Amino acid sequence: MFRLSRAGLAERWPLFIGAALTVCLGVALVQSSLLLLISAATADAPAGQRAADPEAAVALLGVMLGFSAFLAIFIISSTFGFTVAQRRRDLALLRLVGASRRQVRRLLLGEAVLLGGFGAVTGIPAGLGVLVIQTRMLHRFGFVPPQFEPQWRDWIVGASIGTGLTLALAGALVAARRAGRVQPLEALLDSGAAARVMTLGRWLAGLFFAAGATAMIIVSGHAGPDGGQALAMNVPMATAVAGAALAPLLIPVVARLLPAGGVLGGLARANLRDGKRRSASVAAPVIVLTAIVFGQLAAGRSFAAAGIDEQRRATAADLVVEAAKPFTVRLPGVAAASVETSLPAQVTTGSGEDSETETVDALVVDPADYVRAHPSSGSLAALTGHAVARGPGGDGVPKQGNVRLRVAGTDLGAVPVVARTPVGIGGGASLLLPAGLVPADVLRDAPTRAFVTLKPGADAAATRAELAKLGQVAGIEEWLAADGAARTKTNDDIFLIVVGLGALYALLGVINSVVIGAAARPREFAAARAAGLTRGQVLRAALLESAAVTVAGLLLGTLAAGGTFVSVLAVTSAVTGHSTLDLRWGPMALVALSALLVTSLTSVLTSWSATRAAPITLLAARE
Repeated sequence: MFRLSRAGLAERWPLFIGAALTVCLGVALVQSSLLLLISAATADAPAGQRAADPEAAVALLGVMLGFSAFLAIFIISSTFGFTVAQRRRDLALLRLVGASRRQVRRLLLGEAVLLGGFGAVTGIPAGLGVLVIQTRMLHRFGFVPPQFEPQWRDWIVGASIGTGLTLALAGALVAARRAGRVQPLEALLDSGAAARVMTLGRWLAGLFFAAGATAMIIVSGHAGPDGGQALAMNVPMATAVAGAALAPLLIPVVARLLPAGGVLGGLARANLRDGKRRSASVAAPVIVLTAIVFGQLAAGRSFAAAGIDEQRRATAADLVVEAAKPFTVRLPGVAAASVETSLPAQVTTGSGEDSETETVDALVVDPADYVRAHPSSGSLAALTGHAVARGPGGDGVPKQGNVRLRVAGTDLGAVPVVARTPVGIGGGASLLLPAGLVPADVLRDAPTRAFVTLKPGADAAATRAELAKLGQVAGIEEWLAADGAARTKTNDDIFLIVVGLGALYALLGVINSVVIGAAARPREFAAARAAGLTRGQVLRAALLESAAVTVAGLLLGTLAAGGTFVSVLAVTSAVTGHSTLDLRWGPMALVALSALLVTSLTSVLTSWSATRAAPITLLAARE
């Protein structure tokens, strides 16, 4: 059977080249993300380096690895499943000439091993190219220090080969089992179980992931800022899988609503109705691409916008002064000033094997001044002496009890948490420290910011000029606008790093599905031409069909992204008291138009290739 698998690949290589390519790029994405994650987790970041906080980089790369693995699993499994489905008549003929169900499964799994091995071997060098691109993106956006370089691990070769083989076998296994169960005559006549697209497995997968997405949406509003945001970011992956699994049921319904008149429109509608499996396979990667890009983009932008609004409502000051070292504000025109010095800190909770250490941002503040500048902080009267308070970004810091604290390399021992401020969706410092807790030499070169409130009737220009001697001065609205722009840029950078290459990979999955679908249609096109249609009409009908499937996929993907929109509204309402949803129509339209253009162009090229031969030649040829 292994020899037969090899012969089948050699004979039908145009049908399998897309499957091999998806394995190759899937392995490359996973390999690169894994190497970057391990390198960041084991690297020693420079002390005080915030823009390249090692734990932030590890968290980002962990998300990127998970996202890459999800896309690789989905795209590879759907591609292999569609490839097997397109050959069900060939497999039925094998059964009729004596092949057993087990032999058919072994044939398909042998092909998967060969394709997975080829894709994995080629994916290893391709992963080096992806690694260079991802590393440059991390450097450019400041998520890792300039001296950071990913480290090669020899064991990654075995891991990559194992990943490629596992993904290929997993993708082919379900389709192989189903192909072995279908009766040969049913497959030849496309009737009975062979014609049933909505199988029990599809129903279970669709309903399971739909239920999981619903549960995440419900829980996200009660999971706090960090937990709620994490759940909202994961909702589009669950809804995308649910939409793809139920696509054979939904695509024909949506496609019927699209306007398409005339003979060619009717032919396209008929092909959509009869080719449910093909339409669903083409639409599935479109659904995933749309749901994830729209959902992740909306979630990131909305949480950033909610954080900006929250910061604006929670800050009471006229001016903001920023300097590279600590300073004091004692001027006649100043009514109050909250001077806040920022330091990196390590917080250890638990003991023994259960202990966990996290790198966080800490602010050294005067409690009374801090509450005046941030009125929603609550009471910090207990924040004196050897104690700390949980800050607005300290969702992971205990509400009470002791933590072991190390600030800028100085061990402060066990410190009680005596107060806490409301945790905000926009983050911020995880810990607030009283001024006397940290030695003066540790604070010497720490960046400092002051929120300054002027006295009524004070000379604002003169006071601002005096404050300018301490550092850079900005009006509160000016500073809030700059801070909001920085938050938005950071969110956009994270989106590009996590989703950018993955979206291109998903777009490749769309192309593969169109190519595989067209590979089995030369005789169908020939029959249409023999019935009186010209070659141009056949091409236009195929283009209409492809456009209808793509638009249906985009609509279903947008519906799947709607679960994320609901989750975002629930989280922002629960945390800030105000529902926030920021939809970026420009990028969303660009993604939709790109998907439509890619599928249309691919459909025209593949249909043109499939109709080059004379119709009589194809109709007379034996399948």
